[in-house]
Amino acid sequence: MNMNKLLVSVTASIALLATAPAMAEQNQQSPASTGDSGSYSNPAAAGTQKTNYTDAELKKFIEAQGGITGVREEYIEKIESADSQEKAQKLQMKANDEMVSVIEDSGMDIPTYNAIATAYSSEPKVRNRIEALM
Repeated sequence: MNMNKLLVSVTASIALLATAPAMAEQNQQSPASTGDSGSYSNPAAAGTQKTNYTDAELKKFIEAQGGITGVREEYIEKIESADSQEKAQKLQMKANDEMVSVIEDSGMDIPTYNAIATAYSSEPKVRNRIEALM
């Protein structure tokens, strides 16, 4: 896989997955909703980025990223050509749900996937290890 395509795909995936908690909060109209997104954490954004991932974790990331790329390619045109903002949001949420399933099916959790994806784009050590495993 072309490394530029992987970087673009990783970046797009992070963007979609990072919007999931915000979109979920937006869609909750219940007054009982606390708006607490404490269950979602992004270690990279918190400045506690781990870079010593095991080969097994990185292989799961590579597997997940392959599936994410497929979902992204399936939905990007649909989202861009949606005839309303509401329809585009629904398509984005559906794509996001599928990406979450792909990540979980590869044996990872979302915060770990996001942390590795962020490390891939910002830490040469992690990027080099991922590229070596591909």
